[in-house]
Amino acid sequence: MSKAIIFDTETTGINDPEIVEAAWIEIADLASLDVVNVFHERYKPSKPIQLSAMAVHHIMDEDLVDCPPSSTFQLPDGVEYLIGHNVDFDWTAIGNPDVKRICTLALSRSLWPELESHNQSSMIYFLHRSIARDLCMHAHSARADVDGNRLLLMSILKDKLKNVSSWEELWLCSEEARIPKVMPFGRHRGTPIKDVPPDYRAWLLKQPDVDQYLIKALTQ
Repeated sequence: MSKAIIFDTETTGINDPEIVEAAWIEIADLASLDVVNVFHERYKPSKPIQLSAMAVHHIMDEDLVDCPPSSTFQLPDGVEYLIGHNVDFDWTAIGNPDVKRICTLALSRSLWPELESHNQSSMIYFLHRSIARDLCMHAHSARADVDGNRLLLMSILKDKLKNVSSWEELWLCSEEARIPKVMPFGRHRGTPIKDVPPDYRAWLLKQPDVDQYLIKALTQ
C-alpha cells in the first residue's frame, strides 16, 4: 500500500457528519502521481441525511438501504498521508484517524491568494479551463472529487512547488499554508497577525477551542 491516498467523502451534513459515500485513490509516488488503486463505496448512516447535504450530493436515504453501515469504514492499512480539499472535514467524518493531512484548499489559498474563490471546482476552472466543465459536472460525488483533486495536486506541484520531492515535504508545505497571515474573525478581522495588539492576542490565547494553526500564528 502506498503511503498516500487522495480522499473524499459525502456525508449526512455539517453537524456531527456520518459518511454516506467515500472514495480514495492510491497514489504510487509524488513524482508521477500515478493511480495504483481506486476505492468507491456508499454507506448507510445511523441518522437521516440533512436536506442541505442532500441538495449538494444528491444522495438520498433510500439509496443507502442495502449499503454497509457508515461505522464500518476504515482507511486501508499503511496510509500515512491523507490528501484532500478541506481534508479536515473528511478526516473528522471518519473518526480522526492517526494520519498526516495534506490540505489542497490551504495550499490553493496560500499559492494563489489573488483568486476570489478557492473551492475545488473554482481551482479546476482556473487551472484547467478547457476541461473544467466536464470535470466539475459531477462535483460533490466523492469519486469525481478525488479525480479532480489529483488534477489540482498535479498543478500545485508543477506550477508552484516544483522542488517538493516527498510526501513529508508536501505535508510541511501544507502545514505552513494553514497558518493564517491575517486574523480570520473578530474585531481585528483582516488585520495582519503581526499587527494584532498584544492584549487581544493574550486574551484570545486563553479562550477554549482556538484553532491550532491560529495559535501557531499568534505565538510565532
